[in-house]
Amino acid sequence: MQDVPSLVAAAREGRPRAVARLISLVEGASPQLREVMTALAPLTGGAYVVGLTGSPGVGKSTSTSALVGAYRRQGRRVGVLAVDPSSPFSGGALLGDRVRMSDHASDPGVYIRSMATRGHLGGLARSAPQAIRVLDAAGCDVVLVETVGVGQSEVEIASQADTSVVLLAPGMGDGIQAAKAGILEIGDVYVVNKADRDGADATARELNHMLGLGEARGPGDWRPPVVKTVASRGEGVDEVVEALEKHRVWMEGRGVLAARRRARAAREVETIAVMALRERIGDLEGDRRLDMLADRIVSGDLDPYGAADSLVEALAEG
Repeated sequence: MQDVPSLVAAAREGRPRAVARLISLVEGASPQLREVMTALAPLTGGAYVVGLTGSPGVGKSTSTSALVGAYRRQGRRVGVLAVDPSSPFSGGALLGDRVRMSDHASDPGVYIRSMATRGHLGGLARSAPQAIRVLDAAGCDVVLVETVGVGQSEVEIASQADTSVVLLAPGMGDGIQAAKAGILEIGDVYVVNKADRDGADATARELNHMLGLGEARGPGDWRPPVVKTVASRGEGVDEVVEALEKHRVWMEGRGVLAARRRARAAREVETIAVMALRERIGDLEGDRRLDMLADRIVSGDLDPYGAADSLVEALAEG
């Protein structure tokens, strides 16, 4: 058993091993998870959470590393949660944090953690919200959440970040995808990376055109900017940070930031409650009540919805 109060105190002091142990408790769904979350609750709320998403090959890791450097030049502590595909053998992350952002690995003002999706869809790991809380409580001013390479329907990052950054690259078909629903509708800031390639200006123009055709915006509403970067050389990264800061100020001035965080907390509670219910239903496997309900459905005596209602009532009664 871990000494949770001591771990939390050490994490607040910026000790990476303590942060690592706390995230491991979260990721492994430790029996001490509730104790960890209780200890962290009064320490959270100070970090600005930025999500970076996009299809494979657009340069998410390079862009994340460049943003880390930009924020560190401002003197901010940065946490990075990099979500990777799962190994089919170990279940762990296929890519390592030290490999992907080695330039910052020895910086005491930066904490980098790779997390495996472990089959969870949406571009994030299931325990990502709790891991974000750990980095927040550990004193990070900015938490960058880099999703696994995603497709159009994997938009979970929009529900976990204060600001969502969607990255694209010229020559990868993203310009055509801009006309479709999905991932390219969730961005607060759009970044056309690898802007030294042919087609970057056209991709930026198409994005701006599609944003202009989007939902009607009134005076003072946020219009997502399109920023061109060459993240591998650090070009345009300061402009991305500036766009992020403008979005944050806009959200704070209109109560949007507080509303997003309330919605995020509500979704987290709902997810935890649903998982608890699933565990209780799993405990009923082999239970005669569940078998009886299944028999009644097969015989046509009861429909699945009625059976589900009966099951919910049984669970409520304990």
